[in-house]
Amino acid sequence: MIEVILCDDHALIRRGIRDTLSDAPDIRVIGEAGDYGELRTLMRTLAADGRGAACDVLVLDINLPGRSGLDALHALKDEGSPVKVLVVSMYPEDQYAIRALRAGAHGYVNKGGDPQLLVQAVRTVAQGRKYVTPEIAQMLVESLTAPVAENLHQKLSDRELQTLVMIASGKRLADIAEQLTLSPKTVSVYRARVLEKLQLANNAELTVYAIRNGLVGE
Repeated sequence: MIEVILCDDHALIRRGIRDTLSDAPDIRVIGEAGDYGELRTLMRTLAADGRGAACDVLVLDINLPGRSGLDALHALKDEGSPVKVLVVSMYPEDQYAIRALRAGAHGYVNKGGDPQLLVQAVRTVAQGRKYVTPEIAQMLVESLTAPVAENLHQKLSDRELQTLVMIASGKRLADIAEQLTLSPKTVSVYRARVLEKLQLANNAELTVYAIRNGLVGE
């Protein structure tokens, strides 16, 4: 039996994922979390029950309140956690899949895809193999075989990219600071770095850049 933990801040989305996975006879959802803090507490509790690893597969959203899913990936990788992570996100594959895989994810699935692909992905990841869609596979091949010019935002750190997306989504710096549990001054520093790296002047230009590059919807 493949034991799975879900981490997504939207209860309805967690329920949809849980229902999809529960229909598979070889998969069992053993816990759910809405943010990074809840996830860490849950994983510690389950690991302390003598099972060793908290679960076989962690189904993780990137866009979490506070510390992001990418933060969670980095933390698990640094700890040498045996838990395999499948990222399930609303973000376009061409913007976040490679970044997530580099951070330690074993697979990436878009939330808008066929629910049965999620079941297939969980099974693949549980076996210790990587799960990528044909689109991601093509991106990986192209990155290895062609000297493609890198988009400026690909040079951003995970936190800088998160700040860019939130600003472009209309959030104020104070709101971003609260959601990421950072000081407004720290968020201002991230914003300044983003502007410098993207060679932009203000939030309006950030928003236009994010829309043109598919980082947020129009």
